[in-house]
Amino acid sequence: MIFQQPQFSPVIAVSSNQWSTGICGCFDDCSVCCFAIWCPFCFICSTASEFGEFCCLPMIDNCACTPPVSMALRASVRNRYGIQGGLASDCMYVTFCNICSWCQIARELKRRPTVQMVVNAQPAVLAIPPVVVSTPKPVVTTQGGCGFVIKSMK
Repeated sequence: MIFQQPQFSPVIAVSSNQWSTGICGCFDDCSVCCFAIWCPFCFICSTASEFGEFCCLPMIDNCACTPPVSMALRASVRNRYGIQGGLASDCMYVTFCNICSWCQIARELKRRPTVQMVVNAQPAVLAIPPVVVSTPKPVVTTQGGCGFVIKSMK
């Protein structure tokens, strides 16, 4: 007889300056690990999209020894969440443990709260002062004693 049902453990939000899981922490989230192992290209593109990048951008990584997009995205995740580290460690992880690095990024995106940006789309009313156009003064003509017409501007 079952007295207590197993409880669902929600994803815990992390707010430290460290990665929430290690580089080899695949058993911390098996769904991420399985997705990465069975369909790595779909997984990498999906993770990039979840971060807000163009989903096919990681395909550029196939053209280089050190994957530039993986390195840039890893550095961006560190920067967004204030995680300690540097480009040297990012370079080592993405060069020698690329899929593990992507798994770590995906786990981090699941565990960290997403910062939402609200953009005010209300039209702005601008108060434009009226433009004052000055008109030239009328020309006064007088006739001189010798029959010439003299024009003057006032």
